[in-house]
Amino acid sequence: MLTTFQREAMPTMSATARGPGWTAVLEVVQLNLWFQSRQVLHDVNLALPARGAMALIGPAGAGKSSLLTCLNRMADDAAGVRRTGQIRFRGRDLDAAGTDLRHIRQRIGLVSQKATPFPASIFENVAFGPRIAGERHLGKLGGLVEQALKQADLWLDCRDRLDDEASTLTPGQQQRLCIARTLALQPDVVLIDEPSKPLDAASANRFDDLIDDLKTRYAIAFVPHSLEQASRVSDTTAFLDGGRLIEVNRTSALFTAPAHKRTEDYITGRTE
Repeated sequence: MLTTFQREAMPTMSATARGPGWTAVLEVVQLNLWFQSRQVLHDVNLALPARGAMALIGPAGAGKSSLLTCLNRMADDAAGVRRTGQIRFRGRDLDAAGTDLRHIRQRIGLVSQKATPFPASIFENVAFGPRIAGERHLGKLGGLVEQALKQADLWLDCRDRLDDEASTLTPGQQQRLCIARTLALQPDVVLIDEPSKPLDAASANRFDDLIDDLKTRYAIAFVPHSLEQASRVSDTTAFLDGGRLIEVNRTSALFTAPAHKRTEDYITGRTE
């Protein structure tokens, strides 16, 4: 039997809220995560649609970034990590025998909060993934690099300087370069952790426009740098608190009529 707290913590996104034609590309079922002896995620159930942007909101320490790193099994690489529950990509359990983690991380790309260009040219940064995946044809690599830079809203900024070191780009450009590096692998899902937190207002607004465009092509899950960013660019929003998924719904519904008091308290500023 569920306790009162467990009932309150269960997500409430209805079939109607999901909308017609809604299909999940990525699902987590009863996901629990521990770092050493500390449990950071508790029985999380969540489904990510095949197109659109989902914002993960919640106070510091809520488990948002930890959840993102679970979705392509990057969390598994940390020492002392233990995980239970299921992560399914297009219906396949990512813990199933024979799962190729390199392939999974190509299909489910993760962009961290801190932009980390490789010490190489702009071109080689974007071409890195396809090269590792086995692409050797220079013409095909050039096409993938151009396409990824265009999708990341960076092509016009750097098409005449592809041989320049990536470190010569501005912070905002470096963030978009890291997005392009992920897109060059032609993923199905793009995970982004606080994409515009370190950026100036103009670069942050440009990043919002980028997410707005990418969500028409990909499944996007991101941790926004603010509630305002979540309300502007996400289609659905999931609220986490204390490692538990409290509520998930269409963004307009969650921000205007939250189903749980804890959600209302958070978005109205009554809690941190």
